[in-house]
Amino acid sequence: MGKYENLAKEIVKNVGGKENINGLTHCITRLRFRLKDESKAKDEVLKNMEGVVTVMHSAGQYQVVIGNHVPMVFEEVCKVADISIDKGSEVDAHKGAFNKLIDIISGCFQPFLGALAAAGMIKGFNALFVFLGLYAQTDGAYILLNSIGDAIFYFMPIIIGYTSANKFKLNPFVGMIIGAALCYPNIQKSTLAAGEPLMTLFGGTFAESPVYIKIFGIPFLAQDYTSSVVPVIFIVWFASKLQKLGKKFIPEMLQNFFVPVFVLLISLPLGFLVIGPIVSIATSLVGEGFGSLYELSPIICGILLGFFWQVLVIFGLHWGLIPLAMMNLGILGYDTILTGTFGASFAQTAVVIAMYFKLKDKKQKALCLPAIVSGICGVTEPAIYGFSLPKKTPFIYSMIGGAVGGAIMGAMNVKSYTMGGLGIFGVVNYINTANNDASGMFASFICIAVSMAVGFVLTYFLWKDNSVVEQDSKKKLEMSL
Repeated sequence: MGKYENLAKEIVKNVGGKENINGLTHCITRLRFRLKDESKAKDEVLKNMEGVVTVMHSAGQYQVVIGNHVPMVFEEVCKVADISIDKGSEVDAHKGAFNKLIDIISGCFQPFLGALAAAGMIKGFNALFVFLGLYAQTDGAYILLNSIGDAIFYFMPIIIGYTSANKFKLNPFVGMIIGAALCYPNIQKSTLAAGEPLMTLFGGTFAESPVYIKIFGIPFLAQDYTSSVVPVIFIVWFASKLQKLGKKFIPEMLQNFFVPVFVLLISLPLGFLVIGPIVSIATSLVGEGFGSLYELSPIICGILLGFFWQVLVIFGLHWGLIPLAMMNLGILGYDTILTGTFGASFAQTAVVIAMYFKLKDKKQKALCLPAIVSGICGVTEPAIYGFSLPKKTPFIYSMIGGAVGGAIMGAMNVKSYTMGGLGIFGVVNYINTANNDASGMFASFICIAVSMAVGFVLTYFLWKDNSVVEQDSKKKLEMSL
């Protein structure tokens, strides 16, 4: 019997049984169910279950918050509910447009976030070791570690080709081939630009594009797709529609070979000639829009992101910002969108530290310690759902601390150069991996200190443990009766 088998059985039972489950994924701390009928799920039973932090309804998903060990629980739940771990889940046609978007984004990015964080940490620490003088950029150790850390970012279309294929019910290996084709060196704009352009389209506009080759006589608007995140999702979605069409008209005995041929020969040429350029131009516009907003006032951007980040996380809406940050990293080589959120987890952790000193209940005080450790590592759900959110005002104090931290990061014009570890391990994200400038890392330490100071001071001096007052009042009332 697995360590979490009993917990998994109880979770499946109380979400309405395996017959009520349409799909299941997980992120860093949550099981994300798509249920046929959410009214069959027993919220209060799940919330009070040992091993479950809380339950959330968000973005068309039924989310059971578990904690850092969610991958192990996920595996057990899949076994109990007879769900294939690699099985994709179709987008529910009855969801609203916004919920569909969040569901697609989370479904495409959640599966590899752990590997992405690991690669980012390796890349960041490699830059740190060069900064500390342990070795030079020309050393074999640097080249090896950089290749390990950089691989997932460079070949991002292949990774997302696989996850988005699972999401859209496309053959996952066809999805990977689509991603690999987008990474093929000879088709990149940086490679083709070595030659003289045949012509220039849309000259004088934001979409100005030199044409170096033609495909079937059609001008090819070349793009650099390595490290890109959005074009492959659209092409894979289109390919999934072609696959359904192919299975209707190609005899079953021939489908194993000819359906992939049909899909690839249509989706990739149209992807390169039409879908890819349009999506790339659109995403560049979105990136420039956020860049203009940041240039208008980095401090205000930092305040807004730092203040509202934890609210977005609670409802799972932060997924809308993560692809934009990855887009910036691929196009610009740095990101400023998520930088303003860095202090939020530390402010939340400091709030729980202050609550530890104010709480009278010994059981609650004991539970504070693992929540604090988890928060320092960047996972704040135990702190949010177990302590600050139920008490309301401490959660607001953590939002204020996050806003102050965001303002500091904005005022110091800090940029992240990789998507690495969370919490304290995220400080290396702000080392410029191109020139090993560590000024951003030092700014992040200031952000941590100030965010924690604001969260701690506000909670320690302004918050009172009303639960103790209520218990005392209840005892006095019972004694008087």
